[in-house]
Amino acid sequence: MVIGGQALLYYGEPRLTKDIDITVGLGPEEVSRIKDLSDDLRFKILVDSYESFALETNVIPCMDLETKIRIDFIFSYSEYEKLALKRVKKINIGDAEVCFASVEDIIIHKMIAGRARDIEDVKSIIIKNKSIDKDYIDNLLRQFDIYLSQPFSVSFEEIWRAVR
Repeated sequence: MVIGGQALLYYGEPRLTKDIDITVGLGPEEVSRIKDLSDDLRFKILVDSYESFALETNVIPCMDLETKIRIDFIFSYSEYEKLALKRVKKINIGDAEVCFASVEDIIIHKMIAGRARDIEDVKSIIIKNKSIDKDYIDNLLRQFDIYLSQPFSVSFEEIWRAVR
């Protein structure tokens, strides 16, 4: 499932991004599957001890040697990530079907990241996309409020009211 800046290109206002973030439906203990995929696609893994790196960071950073584009494979195993993987939006790009995180899940990811540029991204996504399941976002952000002791749902409501 594509997340991050590449998903923003689809849902929001385009901005420069240097990589492709892909959430995979695997836990880091299945790092060998990503290694095999990287080998098949002729991607270079950018860290030497990729097994321990994956266990520590939940990420395997790679590079497509032909295009020099960085691809970060992000391991996922939380209940939220499993839910988000079920809600993907399939987009045809050329001859390929690419799974993007839903617009709602991109908003949730960006609210949790919380950087200034992520908040601006959320605003552009809300403006550009008229059909957003706000109840889904509110429900999950309230859960993250409790789990991470942050007021994500309050911040989102302020953004929502400001741009809608």
